Amino acid sequence: MRILVAAPGPAFSVQDVYAGWVEALGELGAHVVGFNLDERLSFYDEALLPTLTPDVFRKALTSEQAHELAVNGLNAALYKVRPDLLIVISGFFLPPEVYVRARTYGTRVVLIHTEEPYELDRDLARAPYADLNLLNDPTHLARFQQVGPALYLPHAFRPSVHHPGPPLPDLECDLAFVGTGYASRIAFFEAMDLAGLDVLLAGHWANLAEDSPLRPLVAHRLAHCLDNAKAADIYRSARAGLNLYRREATEVGSSQGWAMGPREIEMAASQLFFVRDPRPEGDEVLDMLPTFADPDEAGEAIRWYLAHDDERQALATKACEAVQDRTFTNHAAALLRMFDQ
Repeated sequence: MRILVAAPGPAFSVQDVYAGWVEALGELGAHVVGFNLDERLSFYDEALLPTLTPDVFRKALTSEQAHELAVNGLNAALYKVRPDLLIVISGFFLPPEVYVRARTYGTRVVLIHTEEPYELDRDLARAPYADLNLLNDPTHLARFQQVGPALYLPHAFRPSVHHPGPPLPDLECDLAFVGTGYASRIAFFEAMDLAGLDVLLAGHWANLAEDSPLRPLVAHRLAHCLDNAKAADIYRSARAGLNLYRREATEVGSSQGWAMGPREIEMAASQLFFVRDPRPEGDEVLDMLPTFADPDEAGEAIRWYLAHDDERQALATKACEAVQDRTFTNHAAALLRMFDQ
């Protein structure tokens, strides 16, 4: 089976979903061609041309032109590869015409929605163009099934990246959190009592105010993000972690999900103890890990477990064992069975 897999665009976080699917499908014997949308967007957007002034350059393309050229590469790949399946991760930057063209060629389209339930309206707008929609959270599954075939498929981890291991000395800390610094998360961490704790924040934290007490805790430049492999290094080097869901969503009231998020799976697979922002699936799969209702409870739980190494490490081991079936290889095998029929 020939499969073309389109990257999401952002070169962090969900990029690991793309890497996981490409890796797993190839291991299972499929002929896989990856489409590096992230690199193409960056290339066209950063291209420069000289001006009449020496050593002064200008952008070669507008953002709209860069976007169009990057997407045109996928149209060309569809024509050249003529894949049996086009798997699109997230679909942030792809117009409907891409899906229509693929299906005109006889290619079946699988759209993997990585941002449910937060991007509900945008995801629903893309859903009718796919032969199959795979949702990372089933909260709004019925709404997707009204416009086309849709299934819930949990987040997964890559065993080659997310696994137990020794800490890196320069990343060792009491508490680590990797994720985007949404306003709700900024408010949460600013309300926590972090005094005396060695805290490491990573991800995209460019929205921090100049006087935020969190600024010194970010382990890299604020405008930068973090490579997924580096995030796994952090998980192996921290004594404790914290999972905190964003409260922001494109549709009012749609941020309350059911499923665990990708960072929970990755932290557990890396055998990092963490405290949980509760959700029903997490309550079923990771019920051994403590939950919290507010910043005070989160801080109290972290401090207690930091003072009790044996208990903390025992729970981390149980959490790691609980997610071992959540791999991209298992997901890819199930998908291939669906389309081999």
